[in-house]
Amino acid sequence: MSQNISAYLVQLLLALALAPLLPGIINRIKAKTAGRRGKPLLQTYYDLARLLRKGEVISRTATWTFTAGPGVALAATLCALALLPLGGAPSPLGFSGDFLLAAYLLGMGRFALILAALDTGSSFEGMGASREAAFSALAEPVLFLAFLVLTSLSLDLHHGLDPAASFSLSGMFGGQAAGAWLLGRAELLLIPAVFFVLLLVENCRIPVDDPNTHLELTMIHEAMVLDHSGPNLAMIIYGAALKLWFFAALIAGLLVPPLPLWQQAGLWLTVILGLAAVVGVVESVMARLRLTRVPQLLGGTAALAALALILTQVR
Repeated sequence: MSQNISAYLVQLLLALALAPLLPGIINRIKAKTAGRRGKPLLQTYYDLARLLRKGEVISRTATWTFTAGPGVALAATLCALALLPLGGAPSPLGFSGDFLLAAYLLGMGRFALILAALDTGSSFEGMGASREAAFSALAEPVLFLAFLVLTSLSLDLHHGLDPAASFSLSGMFGGQAAGAWLLGRAELLLIPAVFFVLLLVENCRIPVDDPNTHLELTMIHEAMVLDHSGPNLAMIIYGAALKLWFFAALIAGLLVPPLPLWQQAGLWLTVILGLAAVVGVVESVMARLRLTRVPQLLGGTAALAALALILTQVR
């Protein structure tokens, strides 16, 4: 038990330290693909250090909701990440049904940023908040469908001996799913694809949103944070990196098979960094979708998750 807790704490510290590296990997892949020199790999770290030293400019129409939003969003993302099994080590904070808490912690963080955007009174930030709320309302059912598939799988693997473990994130993403593929549960190959689309949607990456755009009429997430500056903007950027790590860790938990603890942790970390490179490739070869096409993308993803759920039930 003490070894698992020690391994988990090491992995959590690595996640907190390396999360800003993921945007750097994505930007480097995009720059190399386009034949540009691009930003340094550690640019996000430099940006965070610079923003933490700066002051803030706050609108006279804004209230405490505006200043509290980034802190609430960052705290919610940290709590959700602490519920995940990291590198094969189960979370000491995990419990039966913790996937519901993790999903709604992410939702609370998003809600705090939406309120902060609306509090400015800016039409552009209100437009971005509206789009963020609409897409999250479509993405949330897909997330729960994927969790239902993994819960059904976990119940089959435990044969009803430990139902409580089947409803926890540690039971779903502790490596059992990758082992289940060896038992012929090939329908579970659909779930990493579902989580990858959710990673792109929830983190406002191409083809859903362009994080590097400067056109207010096409922004989603970036439009919501136009008025933030200084330490508050640093919290938003760091929280976005942690959220990207969270969804990459979900996919890694499905792809990495059960191994000795530290071997599984090393492979898990490699998969997460590799997923950042895959996101960079996707953003290099695809254009941003029209806003009206995003619901179709999420609808197709929901169909994949529903098909996987049906296939797990007919066995």
